[in-house]
Amino acid sequence: MRRRELLRLMSTSWLTVFPWLIRSSEAHRDELALQAVPGRQVVQIHPPTFTLTDQDEQPFSLQSWRGRVIVVTFGYTTCPDVCPLLAAHLAVIQQEIPAVDRSRTGLLFITTDPSHDRPAVLQAYGTRLGADFSTWKFLTGSIEDLTPVWRAFAVAVKTLGPGQVDHTALTTIVDREGIRRVNYYGTRWHPQAVMRDMAAWAHD
Repeated sequence: MRRRELLRLMSTSWLTVFPWLIRSSEAHRDELALQAVPGRQVVQIHPPTFTLTDQDEQPFSLQSWRGRVIVVTFGYTTCPDVCPLLAAHLAVIQQEIPAVDRSRTGLLFITTDPSHDRPAVLQAYGTRLGADFSTWKFLTGSIEDLTPVWRAFAVAVKTLGPGQVDHTALTTIVDREGIRRVNYYGTRWHPQAVMRDMAAWAHD
């Protein structure tokens, strides 16, 4: 048997007996790809406990979604640049998640402009995005309610004037055990990168 044929058979047999090598290689490749995502930071932080008001004027607590992988982002509805991109990314993520998996995931948009973003405003905003409100909540509250939430997530918020709010562009993933695992800063990340991270932390 020629050496080239022998090597081909050995390679084929190796992958047949050890198919996990393929999966391991794919996982390693995906991890290297994620490490190259702009603004991505791996963390291990317990998020704060909080209860805010959703777009339907109902109380919502982060703890009520324990057992889900949750993507949390911050913004405001009259933002002209960064926030629409973040909201659009979340809209893509919701569309791409299979319906069967939606009860195991969740998306949160927490306002940084509560003086304007009352529940009715957030509901209209979410409707324009095509949001499924059972798995994507738009949250608001008083300044007294929101300030400790912003602070706990290390989101700096500064009101510059009516409809003008400077804030940290943070998107973060909370795993099923309620631990923050990955931060994304800015808007240059791709929804598929976040979905890969969500899948990584959707373990049983």
